[in-house]
Amino acid sequence: MSIFSIFNKNKAEKHATDTMVDRDDNRVIFTFFKHASLSITIGERHIYIDPVSEYAKYTLLPKADIVLITHSHYDHFDRAAVDDITSRHSTIICDKTTATAFDDEPIVMTPGMKTEVEGGILIESVAAYNTTDGHTDFHPKTREDCGYVITLDSGTRIYVAGDTEPTPEMMALKDIDVAFLPVNQPYTMTVDQAIDAIKAIRPKIFYPYHYGEVEEKTDLERLKRELEGITDIRIFPME
Repeated sequence: MSIFSIFNKNKAEKHATDTMVDRDDNRVIFTFFKHASLSITIGERHIYIDPVSEYAKYTLLPKADIVLITHSHYDHFDRAAVDDITSRHSTIICDKTTATAFDDEPIVMTPGMKTEVEGGILIESVAAYNTTDGHTDFHPKTREDCGYVITLDSGTRIYVAGDTEPTPEMMALKDIDVAFLPVNQPYTMTVDQAIDAIKAIRPKIFYPYHYGEVEEKTDLERLKRELEGITDIRIFPME
C-alpha cells in the first residue's frame, strides 16, 4: 500500500492507493477515498466512481475525464462533489434515477447498455440490485441501478459492482481482471455471497469495498482465508 498526497498551499489530503499493471504493461492506480468512493488513474486519464464530498476534498484533485455514478443514494451520489471534480471536458455517466438531478443531460445507462468514451474506454452497465427476501427494497431491480465494467484500451476489464447482491447478470461476467464488490450487511453482500461471486467471476484481483459503517462487521479475515489461491484479494481502508 502506498499513500497518495495532494497539496494545496497549507492543506494536504492523504489517501491509500494501490497499483497494478494492465495488459499493455501500463500502470493503473486505484485511489481509495472512503466507503464506495474511489478513482482509477491511467496515465493522464482520471476516472472517479461515486464521489461524495464528505469523503475527499475533490477541489484539490485532478479533474475527471469520466465520472461514474452507480445510483442515487446519498453515500454514492453527491451533486456538489460531482461539480467539484468535473470540468466542461468531463463525461458523466449515471443511472436513470440520478440523471434527473442534472440540468445538462449526462450519459444515462440502464443495465446491459454500453458506451465508448473518448480515449478508447468502453463502459458497460451491469444490473445492481438486492435478491434476498426482506432486502429487495434497499436496491430494487426495477429502479435499474448500475454497476459498471470499465474496459481500458489495453483490454483490461475492471468491474465496480455498486450496491448489489450476487445476481445472474454479475455471475455471468467473464474475463474480469479487477473486481470491486460491496460487502456489508444487510444492504449488500454477505461474506458468503462475496465468496460465491468471486468464485464465479474469477477476477485476478479482488478489492472488497463499501464495507463498515453498519452494526454487523464484515469478516475481512475470513474473506482472505476463503479466497486464498482463487484471487489476489487486496484490502484497503474504506471505513
